[in-house]
Amino acid sequence: MSIREDAAELHGDAVALRHALHREPEVGLHLPRTQEKVLAALDGLPLEISTGKGLSSVTAVLRGGEPGPAVLLRGDMDALPVRENSAVDYRSTVDGLMHACGHDTHTAMLATAARLLCAHREKLAGDVVFMFQPGEEGHDGARHMVSEGVLDATGQRVAAAYAVHVSSNRTPFGVFSTRGGPLLASSSTLRVTVRGAGGHGSTPHAAKDPVPAACEMVTALQTLVTRHFDVFDPVVLTVGSFHAGTKENVIPDTAHFDATVRCFSQESLAAMREKSVAVCAGTAMAHGLDVETEFEEMYPVTINDVDEAAFAATTVAEVHGEQRYRELEHPQTAAEDFSRVLDAVPGAMVMLGAC
Repeated sequence: MSIREDAAELHGDAVALRHALHREPEVGLHLPRTQEKVLAALDGLPLEISTGKGLSSVTAVLRGGEPGPAVLLRGDMDALPVRENSAVDYRSTVDGLMHACGHDTHTAMLATAARLLCAHREKLAGDVVFMFQPGEEGHDGARHMVSEGVLDATGQRVAAAYAVHVSSNRTPFGVFSTRGGPLLASSSTLRVTVRGAGGHGSTPHAAKDPVPAACEMVTALQTLVTRHFDVFDPVVLTVGSFHAGTKENVIPDTAHFDATVRCFSQESLAAMREKSVAVCAGTAMAHGLDVETEFEEMYPVTINDVDEAAFAATTVAEVHGEQRYRELEHPQTAAEDFSRVLDAVPGAMVMLGAC
């Protein structure tokens, strides 16, 4: 049978694995039940399998029947701390956790790809590394796997790396899309604590109120984005958490907020790190308050190799038809730790509409 016919035969098993993963989501770097399901799905295949030392990763190497380069395929496995409210029969059985970002689909796809390629390994000119990765959602699992040697798992550095990420709101169902160059933004976190002196709400002049100052900082940071950065090298800053006080008539000692920062260039990231801290320090000084700021860089920009992105687009057109591929006009402001892999080797991430 052809590869496409073999893939169709595996469809039911892929769906069953995805549903099993969805029922038991796990978060972070340690996913023992997920790892167990992946190992079971790979059992009996002609693969060289190893597991991570500091995380519940799985690395599987397939040796092709002909000489050639090594290529890496990656699927992330972790879920999110989100409560699932759906009524599907495979909904999450773990309260407060859910596969809300599609990583259960990625894992099932990668395990099925391993089975498919194993069936055709004599025709493969080169080796394949299957990278089952925990901790994409803010835990930098790709960095851990790179440091543990996933890129050299065959004995030689992989020549290229690819990942697929499902999309539920930007890409039409069944359509693949990507672009050469920047695909996804870098992700950083700005944490700010404003320190004053508490008091009674009826006598604010006798206190040092941190709340108005913190509110001014939030507004000033939004203005910073629009007035100091080129719209053609965009920056996004969103304050997603703001906490202060316990009661309406008590001025608190502190106010705290956290923001996510997204950039598409190292120049904008460096400027944002410097200027955001300066804005908060200047505002605090104007109010006679103290401020503590922390700017933590998380994931770098995800940059597709131009040639590898073009190869992915051509492959989609050859396998599925040109109507199933759509070039992304602009990068997206989401972030991904697959950027760690693409910083080390050429490759591409491809989006797949799966709503």
